[in-house]
Amino acid sequence: MANEAPKPDAALEKISLGAGCFWCVEAIYNRIEGVKSAVSGYQNGHLKNPTYKDICTGKTGHAEVVLVTYDPKVVPLDTILKWFWKAHDPTTLNRQGNDVGTQYRSGIYYYNDAQKTVAEASLKDAQADFSDKIVTEIVKAETFYPAEDYHQNYYLENKSKNGYCRFVIEPKMKKLGLEKKHKVAE
Repeated sequence: MANEAPKPDAALEKISLGAGCFWCVEAIYNRIEGVKSAVSGYQNGHLKNPTYKDICTGKTGHAEVVLVTYDPKVVPLDTILKWFWKAHDPTTLNRQGNDVGTQYRSGIYYYNDAQKTVAEASLKDAQADFSDKIVTEIVKAETFYPAEDYHQNYYLENKSKNGYCRFVIEPKMKKLGLEKKHKVAE
């Protein structure tokens, strides 16, 4: 099924990243070599099995995120997070462009203490690139719910027929130099 998280592999790690609309975030991480999967979904929050309609109310506490499963031997977490800081404006609270609401907050949701340490150091380093204070939350990952099937691989399946893809995601991909798969060594 398209919206299931990948099966665990001892060599792989996962981290959930919220940076506005998950369609954009998923499109970016699907282009990074070493990323094995990028699954759009809903992180933390208090409602079990939320739907997109539920989280859009802003009352469930969930963040729109992408669960990134990656091979740390190919792409280390600090590199994953460098893309995260480039991909959005982490200084705007609960907003990315026209996407407004608590579900669009900037967040790094870690699965172990080592990831928390890397995330905190990464935020400190990234602050030098922004004149405003970064408001990204760094929080332990609790429950992740995959988004509905139609949200998965959204950019790949809709880039030629959806205005959001053409006017929001494509320019972001070009700005980041991600028109093609990106090799970490580049």
